[in-house]
Amino acid sequence: MAITFTVEKTAPDSRARLGKLLTPHGLIETPVFMPVGTQATVKTMTRHELEEAGASIILSNTYHLYLRPGSDLIGEAGGLHKFMNWPNPILTDSGGFQVFSLSKIRKITEEGVEFRSHLDGAKHFISPEKAMDIQMELGADIIMAFDECPPYPAEYEYVKQSKDLTCRWAQRCLDYHKRSDQALFGIVQGGMYKDLRKASAKELGDLNFPGYGIGGLSVGEPKDIMYEVLDDLIPEMPSHKPRYLMGVGSPDCLIEGVMRGVDMFDCVLPTRIARHGTVMTRSGNFTIRNKPFARDFLPIEEGCTCYTCQNYSRAYIRHLIKAKEVLGMRLTSIHNIAFLLRLMEDVRQAIREDRLVEFRNHFFSQYAG
Repeated sequence: MAITFTVEKTAPDSRARLGKLLTPHGLIETPVFMPVGTQATVKTMTRHELEEAGASIILSNTYHLYLRPGSDLIGEAGGLHKFMNWPNPILTDSGGFQVFSLSKIRKITEEGVEFRSHLDGAKHFISPEKAMDIQMELGADIIMAFDECPPYPAEYEYVKQSKDLTCRWAQRCLDYHKRSDQALFGIVQGGMYKDLRKASAKELGDLNFPGYGIGGLSVGEPKDIMYEVLDDLIPEMPSHKPRYLMGVGSPDCLIEGVMRGVDMFDCVLPTRIARHGTVMTRSGNFTIRNKPFARDFLPIEEGCTCYTCQNYSRAYIRHLIKAKEVLGMRLTSIHNIAFLLRLMEDVRQAIREDRLVEFRNHFFSQYAG
């Protein structure tokens, strides 16, 4: 087995659990947030800064790396770990979401998807087998099956056909995947339709993947709908395997996801908003480029132990962001990533101490969203 997953403890009054996920490149304590390194880099941050912030695993994007610089080049370099000098665990997504969200011109068939690159318009074709070839060259510890991610909203019949296609593609990925040092996860689809979600969970569960992604959520639907889907779906998923809610990374959604039994999360949110001067705190996000912070010499968040808060003031960071200095984006990114990773450590500690519900209630009494 490429990975082993152990549930160490379950939380009373919720479905949350504390786990350990052992991969060829190290141990991951769950629940975990995975910073996203789309282009084989978490934007503006170095390996040292990520490790100092507490990152145990990062995610990279199959679609983007296939187009540039090419999975063959990365394979020649010895795989993603060596190419980007990251010795810890890596997860790569299948590229399915990007094919459907970034490619305005695409054609879906039983064989796969023909699409045009968002970079230069060149025509490409990705099948389940091609997605496996790319990810085997990239060499991540955890890779994802190629799936179709339907838009929101979408008609029932379309989502059903999409769910069925995703299941057939999942079987092809399993049949084709050859690397014994990689764990291949299936992706549960089904849109916002609870019966389709349950059917997808059953069908993919029967294929016995070592872990499961939950795709097609956080794609524009209201949060309460996402929570309702998770409430119904999670009990249908294997209890002894990791559950990964794809593309979710706001503090409130992380806590609510954990409460419902999710083990793994990823999102570009913390670094994306950081580049525009928005920072995360326990009381909610604020935009540091705004005028009230021009003469504010406090750290972004008092009590925060991240490198940014230990060394720089809001006024200085605001100046850098207003001046479009790269250091400003780096400092806000470091803080946001460290904030989410520390939040997840606090969540894990609350589960250890049987006080997760208390922790959740206290967090939301302060958090403004």
